[in-house]
Amino acid sequence: MACGVTNSRTPKRPFGAYCSYAIKIISIGVGLIAAAPCRASAETIESALARAYENNPQLNAQRAVVRQADEGVAQALSGYRPSISANASVGKEHSLLQETFPPLPGTPLTQSETATVKGPTTPRSAGATASQTLFNGEMTANKVRSAESDVNAARETLRLMEQTVLLAAATAYMDVLRDTANLEVQRSNFSVLQRMFNDTHMRFEVGQITDTDVSQAEAQLAAGEASVAAAESTLVTTRANYRRIIGVDPTKLSPASTVEALSPSTLSAAVTVAATQNPSVTAALYGVDVAVLQVKIAEGALWPDLTAQASVERSWDTNIVTPKLFTQSATLNLSVPLYQGGGEYSAIRRSKEAVGQQRLTVDQIRDQVQAEVVGDWAQMRAARVQISAATRQGIAAEKALSGVRKEAMIGQRTTLDVLNSQQALVNARISLINAQHDGVVASYNLLSAVGRLSAQTLGLPVTAYDPSVHYHQVRDSWFGLRTPSGQ
Repeated sequence: MACGVTNSRTPKRPFGAYCSYAIKIISIGVGLIAAAPCRASAETIESALARAYENNPQLNAQRAVVRQADEGVAQALSGYRPSISANASVGKEHSLLQETFPPLPGTPLTQSETATVKGPTTPRSAGATASQTLFNGEMTANKVRSAESDVNAARETLRLMEQTVLLAAATAYMDVLRDTANLEVQRSNFSVLQRMFNDTHMRFEVGQITDTDVSQAEAQLAAGEASVAAAESTLVTTRANYRRIIGVDPTKLSPASTVEALSPSTLSAAVTVAATQNPSVTAALYGVDVAVLQVKIAEGALWPDLTAQASVERSWDTNIVTPKLFTQSATLNLSVPLYQGGGEYSAIRRSKEAVGQQRLTVDQIRDQVQAEVVGDWAQMRAARVQISAATRQGIAAEKALSGVRKEAMIGQRTTLDVLNSQQALVNARISLINAQHDGVVASYNLLSAVGRLSAQTLGLPVTAYDPSVHYHQVRDSWFGLRTPSGQ
């Protein structure tokens, strides 16, 4: 039995040739996600993550937040330093001084004399005052410790943001790879369906098949066209998301592999590491330290306050008797709070409640992180099975399509059987692409959950941002308006 017909206008391939062409062309796109050698000009996932690490605006904004927290330590340390102020005044004054003198000896008492002095003056003064807190219930020391804990918490929040951005960048990279491969498979499938539809139509014209076969081929062709449009739309969206996170449009993306080797080898070890190294947990623990120190700061309001103060002042024309005056003083001021309306006691109680709340928050975050580790671990293991199963599914689907094609050549299979087998092969290819994508993303998710997703761990070609540099630049600054960056 002939496998195909020849038209006088357009030469046609045998039907079996189109089926072989389908197996070959639909395979295009598979392996675009799996690790493989790539061209040097192509973008790698490491270079994409490096771009995001250096240029992502959300991450750079969080770095600015850490620099703001650094200034909190400098502000708290100012409590150890003296406060110095200068003052000056000038004015216009009209003075009137009346003084009554007793009568001279031998004169009546009623003949006393009164002297009157009148005249405008310009009183002026200039001086300086310095004060130094000697004791304030250790409020300054506790404020410094609290500010340092705030800095450590901000650094852990920055580490969390770094992990979030790197994970989002890796996911966006894999999404573009996946959707590009899916679009290629759908386009290849549509090309095959077009050829098969044309072949089916020609076979119908010579009476080899019925119009039902033509309708089946046409329906599958329309479905393939819709699938191509949907894949194109999805790829446009993922490319835009890639541009938002990484900062450039995706071009040629190289295959990517998992980072499973960087995570703990067992689930129990992963849970243990996450409970101590996940930045969400460590930031919450620093929050507990801040809350405890806030209690001590509030308790400082019950302690005496001892301050030393010194001042000098020079004045001119302040009064008629002493046209010039120079004064200097040094004092110790001791203030002992006895009762301040009860507000200080309420502040202490509130701070203690905040400590209990923060400790409960730590427990909540730790439980959430452990659940994420378990989920990511399961997804990574499931992705392994899915990749293996999808690979076997694809091999079996290729064999099935080849067998159906041979049976269709001898009339034992219909056009619908061939179309269904072909669609099964397409589905197998897409399943493999999705499984490869999910496996890589799951490995990055697990690495993030255990707190190890960083530029250093991944070996990214970047200069790691060190928040301690700015901290030491501003910690002991006594004055200055410009930031270390020159703003």
